[in-house]
Amino acid sequence: MPEEGHPLPYLWRRGRHVTILIVEDEPDIRAMLGDYLTGEGYAVLTAATGREAIDCARRLPDLILLDIGLPDMDGLEVCRLLRDHLPCPILFLTARIEEADKLQGFAAGGDDYILKPFSLRELGARVQAHLRRETRARSRTQVRFDQGLVIDYGRRMLYAGEQTLELPKKEFDIVALLSTHPGQVFDRERIYEAVWGLDGVGDSAVVSEHVRRIRARLDAASCAGMIETVWGVGYRWAKR
Repeated sequence: MPEEGHPLPYLWRRGRHVTILIVEDEPDIRAMLGDYLTGEGYAVLTAATGREAIDCARRLPDLILLDIGLPDMDGLEVCRLLRDHLPCPILFLTARIEEADKLQGFAAGGDDYILKPFSLRELGARVQAHLRRETRARSRTQVRFDQGLVIDYGRRMLYAGEQTLELPKKEFDIVALLSTHPGQVFDRERIYEAVWGLDGVGDSAVVSEHVRRIRARLDAASCAGMIETVWGVGYRWAKR
Protein backbone atom coordinates (compact mmCIF):
# COMPACT_ATOMS: atom_id res chain seq x y z
CA MET A 1 0.00 0.00 0.00
CA PRO A 2 1.37 3.48 -0.81
CA GLU A 3 2.68 5.84 1.83
CA GLU A 4 0.20 8.39 3.10
CA GLY A 5 0.33 11.66 1.17
CA HIS A 6 2.24 10.26 -1.82
CA PRO A 7 0.92 9.52 -5.32
CA LEU A 8 -0.09 5.92 -5.78
CA PRO A 9 2.78 3.91 -7.31
CA TYR A 10 2.51 2.94 -10.93
CA LEU A 11 2.23 -0.79 -10.33
CA TRP A 12 -0.33 -0.40 -7.54
CA ARG A 13 -2.58 1.70 -9.74
CA ARG A 14 -2.14 -0.68 -12.63
CA GLY A 15 -2.85 -3.78 -10.56
CA ARG A 16 -6.21 -5.05 -9.38
CA HIS A 17 -6.95 -1.85 -7.43
CA VAL A 18 -8.79 0.90 -9.27
CA THR A 19 -9.21 4.15 -7.38
CA ILE A 20 -12.36 6.27 -7.60
CA LEU A 21 -12.60 9.76 -6.14
CA ILE A 22 -16.09 10.71 -4.91
CA VAL A 23 -16.67 14.46 -4.62
CA GLU A 24 -20.02 15.00 -2.92
CA ASP A 25 -21.00 17.44 -0.16
CA GLU A 26 -24.01 15.43 1.07
CA PRO A 27 -22.65 13.05 3.74
CA ASP A 28 -25.35 10.41 3.22
CA ILE A 29 -24.83 10.25 -0.54
CA ARG A 30 -21.05 10.28 -0.12
CA ALA A 31 -21.21 7.40 2.38
CA MET A 32 -23.66 5.44 0.22
CA LEU A 33 -21.46 5.75 -2.87
CA GLY A 34 -18.33 4.93 -0.90
CA ASP A 35 -19.86 1.80 0.60
CA TYR A 36 -21.22 0.60 -2.73
CA LEU A 37 -18.01 1.15 -4.70
CA THR A 38 -15.86 -0.35 -1.95
CA GLY A 39 -18.14 -3.39 -2.02
CA GLU A 40 -17.59 -3.61 -5.77
CA GLY A 41 -13.83 -3.89 -5.18
CA TYR A 42 -12.72 -0.31 -5.88
CA ALA A 43 -10.38 1.74 -3.72
CA VAL A 44 -12.27 4.89 -2.75
CA LEU A 45 -11.22 8.45 -1.95
CA THR A 46 -13.82 10.99 -0.78
CA ALA A 47 -14.05 14.77 -0.71
CA ALA A 48 -16.81 17.11 0.45
CA THR A 49 -15.57 20.33 -1.18
CA GLY A 50 -13.83 21.45 -4.33
CA ARG A 51 -10.62 22.23 -2.43
CA GLU A 52 -10.61 18.76 -0.88
CA ALA A 53 -11.18 17.28 -4.35
CA ILE A 54 -8.15 19.07 -5.77
CA ASP A 55 -6.06 17.85 -2.85
CA CYS A 56 -7.31 14.24 -3.20
CA ALA A 57 -6.66 14.34 -6.95
CA ARG A 58 -2.93 14.32 -6.15
CA ARG A 59 -3.48 10.63 -5.44
CA LEU A 60 -4.17 10.15 -9.17
CA PRO A 61 -7.60 8.49 -9.17
CA ASP A 62 -8.66 6.38 -12.15
CA LEU A 63 -12.14 7.96 -12.25
CA ILE A 64 -13.87 10.89 -10.54
CA LEU A 65 -17.54 11.22 -9.55
CA LEU A 66 -18.02 14.99 -9.22
CA ASP A 67 -21.06 16.72 -7.76
CA ILE A 68 -21.73 20.01 -9.55
CA GLY A 69 -23.26 21.76 -6.54
CA LEU A 70 -20.36 22.06 -4.10
CA PRO A 71 -20.33 24.51 -1.17
CA ASP A 72 -17.07 26.30 -1.92
CA MET A 73 -16.56 26.03 -5.69
CA ASP A 74 -18.65 25.34 -8.77
CA GLY A 75 -18.17 21.75 -9.90
CA LEU A 76 -17.48 22.91 -13.45
CA GLU A 77 -14.58 25.05 -12.23
CA VAL A 78 -13.24 22.10 -10.22
CA CYS A 79 -13.39 20.01 -13.39
CA ARG A 80 -11.48 22.63 -15.37
CA LEU A 81 -8.77 22.78 -12.71
CA LEU A 82 -8.45 19.00 -12.55
CA ARG A 83 -8.29 18.72 -16.33
CA ASP A 84 -5.02 20.67 -16.30
CA HIS A 85 -3.40 17.65 -14.64
CA LEU A 86 -5.65 14.58 -14.94
CA PRO A 87 -6.98 12.82 -18.04
CA CYS A 88 -9.11 10.27 -16.15
CA PRO A 89 -12.89 10.10 -16.75
CA ILE A 90 -14.91 12.68 -14.81
CA LEU A 91 -18.60 11.91 -14.34
CA PHE A 92 -20.82 14.74 -13.09
CA LEU A 93 -23.51 14.07 -10.47
CA THR A 94 -26.40 16.52 -10.71
CA ALA A 95 -30.09 16.78 -9.83
CA ARG A 96 -31.05 18.77 -12.91
CA ILE A 97 -29.57 19.18 -16.36
CA GLU A 98 -30.44 21.35 -19.35
CA GLU A 99 -28.88 21.15 -22.79
CA ALA A 100 -26.84 24.29 -22.11
CA ASP A 101 -25.58 22.78 -18.83
CA LYS A 102 -24.44 19.67 -20.67
CA LEU A 103 -22.51 21.73 -23.19
CA GLN A 104 -20.82 23.68 -20.40
CA GLY A 105 -19.91 20.46 -18.61
CA PHE A 106 -18.42 18.83 -21.67
CA ALA A 107 -16.54 22.03 -22.49
CA ALA A 108 -15.09 21.97 -18.96
CA GLY A 109 -13.74 18.48 -19.59
CA GLY A 110 -16.47 16.24 -18.19
CA ASP A 111 -17.12 12.86 -19.78
CA ASP A 112 -20.66 12.02 -18.67
CA TYR A 113 -23.63 13.05 -16.52
CA ILE A 114 -25.46 10.94 -13.96
CA LEU A 115 -28.79 12.41 -12.86
CA LYS A 116 -29.93 12.28 -9.25
CA PRO A 117 -31.69 10.25 -8.04
CA PHE A 118 -29.90 7.34 -9.68
CA SER A 119 -29.76 3.62 -9.03
CA LEU A 120 -26.49 2.24 -7.76
CA ARG A 121 -26.60 -0.45 -10.45
CA GLU A 122 -26.82 2.22 -13.16
CA LEU A 123 -23.97 4.17 -11.60
CA GLY A 124 -21.87 1.01 -11.35
CA ALA A 125 -22.52 0.19 -15.00
CA ARG A 126 -21.53 3.71 -16.08
CA VAL A 127 -18.35 3.55 -14.02
CA GLN A 128 -17.39 0.17 -15.50
CA ALA A 129 -18.06 1.37 -19.04
CA HIS A 130 -15.83 4.43 -18.65
CA LEU A 131 -13.07 2.43 -16.98
CA ARG A 132 -13.11 -0.14 -19.80
CA ARG A 133 -12.92 2.65 -22.37
CA GLU A 134 -10.06 4.26 -20.45
CA THR A 135 -8.18 0.96 -20.23
CA ARG A 136 -8.48 0.41 -23.99
CA ALA A 137 -7.30 3.96 -24.71
CA ARG A 138 -4.44 3.68 -22.24
CA SER A 139 -3.16 0.48 -23.80
CA ARG A 140 -2.82 2.31 -27.10
CA THR A 141 -1.10 5.38 -25.69
CA GLN A 142 1.77 4.02 -23.57
CA VAL A 143 5.22 4.17 -25.15
CA ARG A 144 8.42 2.83 -23.57
CA PHE A 145 11.70 4.66 -24.09
CA ASP A 146 15.30 4.01 -23.02
CA GLN A 147 16.31 3.96 -19.35
CA GLY A 148 12.96 2.48 -18.33
CA LEU A 149 11.02 5.65 -19.09
CA VAL A 150 7.35 5.12 -20.00
CA ILE A 151 5.16 7.94 -21.28
CA ASP A 152 1.42 7.44 -21.03
CA TYR A 153 -0.01 10.01 -23.43
CA GLY A 154 -3.58 9.12 -22.55
CA ARG A 155 -3.13 9.75 -18.82
CA ARG A 156 -0.51 12.47 -19.44
CA MET A 157 1.91 10.81 -17.02
CA LEU A 158 5.54 9.68 -17.05
CA TYR A 159 6.82 6.62 -15.20
CA ALA A 160 10.38 5.62 -14.41
CA GLY A 161 10.32 2.15 -12.91
CA GLU A 162 7.84 2.49 -10.06
CA GLN A 163 8.27 6.27 -9.83
CA THR A 164 5.46 8.46 -11.07
CA LEU A 165 6.57 11.74 -12.66
CA GLU A 166 3.67 14.16 -12.60
CA LEU A 167 4.44 17.14 -14.82
CA PRO A 168 2.45 20.38 -15.03
CA LYS A 169 0.36 20.74 -18.17
CA LYS A 170 2.79 22.86 -20.21
CA GLU A 171 5.78 20.70 -19.33
CA PHE A 172 3.97 17.52 -20.34
CA ASP A 173 2.88 19.18 -23.59
CA ILE A 174 6.54 19.93 -24.38
CA VAL A 175 7.52 16.32 -23.60
CA ALA A 176 4.68 15.03 -25.78
CA LEU A 177 5.66 17.27 -28.70
CA LEU A 178 9.33 16.29 -28.63
CA SER A 179 8.93 12.60 -27.78
CA THR A 180 6.42 11.96 -30.55
CA HIS A 181 8.97 13.33 -33.05
CA PRO A 182 12.27 11.76 -31.86
CA GLY A 183 15.33 13.22 -33.58
CA GLN A 184 13.43 16.19 -35.00
CA VAL A 185 14.73 19.59 -33.93
CA PHE A 186 12.22 22.19 -32.69
CA ASP A 187 13.25 25.77 -32.13
CA ARG A 188 11.87 27.67 -29.13
CA GLU A 189 9.42 29.68 -31.20
CA ARG A 190 7.86 26.56 -32.71
CA ILE A 191 7.59 24.88 -29.31
CA TYR A 192 6.01 28.01 -27.86
CA GLU A 193 3.42 28.19 -30.65
CA ALA A 194 2.60 24.48 -30.34
CA VAL A 195 2.21 24.52 -26.55
CA TRP A 196 0.98 28.03 -25.74
CA GLY A 197 -0.79 28.68 -29.04
CA LEU A 198 -0.47 31.50 -31.50
CA ASP A 199 -2.37 33.77 -29.13
CA GLY A 200 -0.19 32.91 -26.12
CA VAL A 201 0.86 35.90 -24.05
CA GLY A 202 4.52 35.68 -23.18
CA ASP A 203 7.97 35.11 -24.61
CA SER A 204 9.44 32.01 -26.21
CA ALA A 205 12.31 32.29 -23.70
CA VAL A 206 9.96 30.65 -21.18
CA VAL A 207 10.47 27.41 -23.13
CA SER A 208 14.06 27.17 -21.91
CA GLU A 209 12.97 27.38 -18.28
CA HIS A 210 10.34 24.68 -18.78
CA VAL A 211 12.88 22.42 -20.49
CA ARG A 212 15.28 22.99 -17.57
CA ARG A 213 12.59 21.85 -15.12
CA ILE A 214 11.72 18.79 -17.22
CA ARG A 215 15.38 17.77 -17.39
CA ALA A 216 15.73 18.14 -13.64
CA ARG A 217 12.79 15.79 -13.09
CA LEU A 218 14.13 13.26 -15.60
CA ASP A 219 17.67 13.46 -14.17
CA ALA A 220 16.34 12.81 -10.66
CA ALA A 221 14.55 9.70 -11.99
CA SER A 222 17.75 8.41 -13.68
CA CYS A 223 16.42 9.24 -17.15
CA ALA A 224 18.98 11.86 -18.16
CA GLY A 225 19.71 12.81 -21.75
CA MET A 226 16.23 12.35 -23.18
CA ILE A 227 16.01 16.01 -24.29
CA GLU A 228 19.04 17.16 -26.25
CA THR A 229 20.06 20.75 -26.99
CA VAL A 230 21.00 21.58 -30.55
CA TRP A 231 23.04 24.71 -29.95
CA GLY A 232 21.84 27.76 -31.81
CA VAL A 233 18.75 25.92 -33.04
CA GLY A 234 16.58 24.36 -30.33
CA TYR A 235 15.75 21.01 -28.74
CA ARG A 236 15.07 17.45 -29.79
CA TRP A 237 14.10 14.15 -28.18
CA ALA A 238 17.00 11.70 -28.25
CA LYS A 239 16.66 9.19 -31.06
CA ARG A 240 18.06 5.80 -30.04
